[in-house]
Amino acid sequence: MGKVIAIANQKGGVGKTTTAINLAASLAVLEKKVLIIDADPQANTTSGLNFSPEDDRGRTLYEILIGKIQAEDALIQTELQNLHMIPSHINLVGAEIEMLEWENRESVLRRALAPIRDNYDFIIIDCSPSLGLITVNCLTAADSVIIPVQPEFFALEGLAKLIQTIRLVQNGINPELTIEGFVVTMFDGRTKVHSQVVMQLREHFKDLVFNTIIQRSIRLSEAPSHGKPIILYDVMNNGTSNYLNLAKEVLDKNSQNNG
Repeated sequence: MGKVIAIANQKGGVGKTTTAINLAASLAVLEKKVLIIDADPQANTTSGLNFSPEDDRGRTLYEILIGKIQAEDALIQTELQNLHMIPSHINLVGAEIEMLEWENRESVLRRALAPIRDNYDFIIIDCSPSLGLITVNCLTAADSVIIPVQPEFFALEGLAKLIQTIRLVQNGINPELTIEGFVVTMFDGRTKVHSQVVMQLREHFKDLVFNTIIQRSIRLSEAPSHGKPIILYDVMNNGTSNYLNLAKEVLDKNSQNNG
């Protein structure tokens, strides 16, 4: 059964979508079958993999959640052979309102993914930068969470609310949910505060902080505007090796857990 990993942080601008796209692409290059789900109404993952969010073909995550279509009906083949995507659309904003009165509304996504989970080694979900019902659905569907952290002064403070939400989901609807790890993004080694925040993270969260650090890179931030993960946009860029190393860490961690 495929492992479902949610990429979550309610703070915007921390490299969440960049991490979702490039981790998924790196796992695919490492010959794993991967599905990436865009669960953010802003649809940045969708456009970052060269599909127009304006092209409302009626086969997006929104239609899956409201029960109009099955998950397999929304699958898109990306440029990478082993990587499929379920796109998002601005309509997803309305799904939260439509689902409010439903019974077991937190588990809609988990039930929708059940028929296709076995088709993939990994399912990566790019969550929206909020802690609303869609994000709770993502955490309920997930086996684990990867939390991207920008090494800024208030980084640790901002994590408290997300961890509280994860605990609520663990205590209520998904006791199996774990924190896969924290990944430091947009790191600039010339900045003293960045190194200090990484030290604080490691002191506080110990082995839950990935060894791999994602360095700040102009090419990495350019790649989504060209509809490509960094590995297809600039294979020699630091971002390519950073995300391949992160993917290898994820694989190592999961092989140890399954061993």
